[in-house]
Amino acid sequence: MQLAAAVLASALFHGARALPQASVSSATAPPSITISTAVASPSVPLSSPIPSQVPLSPTQAWCPSRIFCAGELLQAVNLAQPYSDPKTIVDKPTSKKSQQVLADFSAIQNSTITEGAIVTFLDNDFRGEGLELEAVELANFNAQPAFLSNVSDSLVKAFSQTVHGYWVQLIRQTNSSALCPEGTESGPCESSLIPLNHTFVVPGGRFREQYYWDSYWIVQGLIKSELFDIVNDTLQNFMDELENFGFIPNGGRIYYLDRSQPPLFIRMLSDYVSASNDTTILKRALPLAEKELKWWTDNRTLNVTSPFTNQTYPMAHYSVNNTAPRPESYLQDYLTANDPSLQTPLTEDERENLYAELASGAETGWDYSSRWMAQPLAGGSNNTTPALRTLNVRKTVPVCLNSILYKAHSLVADLYDAQNDSSSAAAHRSTAASIRAGILDLFWDSSKLAFYDFNLTSNARSNLFTAATFYPLWNGIIPDELLSSSDKAFGAFATLNMVLNRYNGTLPVTFLESGQQWDAPNAWPPHQYIALEALRALPSNVTSNALPTPGSGKSTFDLIPSGQIGVDESALPGQLIIGTGKNATKTGAAADINTRNGTVANGGNATSGEGWAATLQRELANRYVASTLCSWHATGGEIPNLLPRLSDKELNVTQSVNNTGNMFEKFSISDIDSAGRGGEYTVQAGFGWTNGVLLWVASNYGNVLVAPSCPDILEQAQTTSTSKTNAAPAGAAVSVSSMLFSVVVAALVNF
Repeated sequence: MQLAAAVLASALFHGARALPQASVSSATAPPSITISTAVASPSVPLSSPIPSQVPLSPTQAWCPSRIFCAGELLQAVNLAQPYSDPKTIVDKPTSKKSQQVLADFSAIQNSTITEGAIVTFLDNDFRGEGLELEAVELANFNAQPAFLSNVSDSLVKAFSQTVHGYWVQLIRQTNSSALCPEGTESGPCESSLIPLNHTFVVPGGRFREQYYWDSYWIVQGLIKSELFDIVNDTLQNFMDELENFGFIPNGGRIYYLDRSQPPLFIRMLSDYVSASNDTTILKRALPLAEKELKWWTDNRTLNVTSPFTNQTYPMAHYSVNNTAPRPESYLQDYLTANDPSLQTPLTEDERENLYAELASGAETGWDYSSRWMAQPLAGGSNNTTPALRTLNVRKTVPVCLNSILYKAHSLVADLYDAQNDSSSAAAHRSTAASIRAGILDLFWDSSKLAFYDFNLTSNARSNLFTAATFYPLWNGIIPDELLSSSDKAFGAFATLNMVLNRYNGTLPVTFLESGQQWDAPNAWPPHQYIALEALRALPSNVTSNALPTPGSGKSTFDLIPSGQIGVDESALPGQLIIGTGKNATKTGAAADINTRNGTVANGGNATSGEGWAATLQRELANRYVASTLCSWHATGGEIPNLLPRLSDKELNVTQSVNNTGNMFEKFSISDIDSAGRGGEYTVQAGFGWTNGVLLWVASNYGNVLVAPSCPDILEQAQTTSTSKTNAAPAGAAVSVSSMLFSVVVAALVNF
């Protein structure tokens, strides 16, 4: 290591708080989560009239409710802004008959509608959000699942056991008794909930209902926790939805019935059958898997002709038929389309197209990211609304979606083979082969050694590097270049290697700091899982060599194939050095502040003879554990006899004196003590897919995981408060005090 890099590395972990270990492992019981409902708190006096309104958007045929879908009631209530999160409004069941609710709303329209009138209306006619669901006690819950025996480190084992115990806080079922029944004076009431017949796991926070793609990573954790009945229930719910709606909606509310999410049902089904040996589910599941794939073919697939080979392929894209604000994000969509500061207001057609783009962006699961935008930096990172008006989701053919569908057809073929149905298996393998050919033609750049989305507007590949580059590898599509050369195989992961050496956190979505939540500096649990699985998918003949190292005076950035990231080294996000108030240098060997002897900081311990892919897996797995455990500890988490609770002075920094530790939905490339940031809602805690990935990591990498070194909270808070700017406009490092405050409050109020 160069001397300058060593000095910076020393500064990085100066004052790191110790995570002591002991011989006795004792996991703490799950925390008691306060379940509450939001209190209306408009930001203007109650006597104030609500803002003037633009004409209503067309009624959406897929969402006919006059209470919970786009219409005059929802628009007026949202413009009053009684709650910080518009989803609160549409998650509140009524306390009266629908007709009475509409009559009460009509009565306040007879004069100027005021903030106070809206608040009174909500208090009188609606109940608490999410009351249609109730917690479920898990019978025969095994506190010591077998995977824990794979974890060598006592602290990591105890933390994994603690997270395993969180499932009991996240299991839900429909609570029909919460609604006033038909035949009573006030019933029937109305709710936005899609009632489900089986139990399920919620992500947490504002996400009170079952969600589609979240469930994949939840299922990965449930399998490791040996909760096969809950996995089966999850699949049964999805099959019910396939029978009732013909597809699996984004989530379990009627306002999601215009869109789906990344189609991971078949992967969940295959993983469940493999783990449980329950093949009886296939009698019902296989016909419904066919229905799922047909929906994506009929509604989201178009023919794309390659400008590289002139071959035409059936490729899927996200494309939602919607011409109104999304009910759960009504205010944000409304203001994006009707911004009073626009010099030239949008036309009606432009507004309707924008609403379709916003809904399509939500269908991707990446809502929102620069990968979907023509001008991702319009307005700057502190004002993301102008960029949202440049969404081009429907004209983007995503590498991730098509990789998932390729694998879905391949897995269905395998399941048919197991049922001795060779004809059906062959049909799906043929479809999979066509999708695979399209992926390698349209998305793969053999010189940059990465996959990129294909843009129908420009008829060219995008040049934006995203975590989606690892989706084809995860799904078994490995280009010949990678199969024949260890150097090129490493080149496909050289950017991940740079992240681990240069930054404190984990793999970001992109390296563009746009202010969107699916861009830098945010690092999401599913992408850490996918990167790890992509590494595991490579054959040993190209992964057994040692991890390459940069030459003298160079950094790991120099190991990345030319043009792969698409940004200059000097334009990368910054990494704040704790204790200095300054960012690390961005060029040269000193940029790799986390490089250690044979490994990286918080990357575990190097072993003799370790191949480069095994090294990256060990380092990323450990860094993910560090992000989850350190941020949990920073918000009040403790483990008796192993990890003492922080002092009130330290927890005051994160506003966590009364908290017991949070598992966040997203993390940061630059700070293992902090949650991610950005987006149209506050960072949520819970959190289903974070927990699932942690348990999967513990099960698969338990023998190489070690207790992390977490930053000193007081020193870090002082550093971030005195550092007014970071290298990029939005800042690469997130202040613990400013970031975690809103997160902790959201966790306590909305869980």
